[in-house]
Amino acid sequence: MRSKPCFVYVIGTIDVTERSSMRTYVGWSHDLITRISKHNTGMGAKSTRGRQWELLYVEKFFTRGDAMSREWHLKRDRKFRKSLLKNWAS
Repeated sequence: MRSKPCFVYVIGTIDVTERSSMRTYVGWSHDLITRISKHNTGMGAKSTRGRQWELLYVEKFFTRGDAMSREWHLKRDRKFRKSLLKNWAS
């Protein structure tokens, strides 16, 4: 039996009412569409609640371990996430 693919994603938001208005969030999921809709309805991670998020980047993996490893690396790569925001906002 083949396992479901995993997706590592970066979502972004811009909030003009906050001092640090542009933010990113990195996560992984088997069902990308459902997971992003949960973030946007306040049922996702606590740090994503109250904001509207858009998908900036996604990668597909065939094992959960590979996806979790890549998520860990992307969370630490602030330069990459900042470049995603810059390209998205312009």
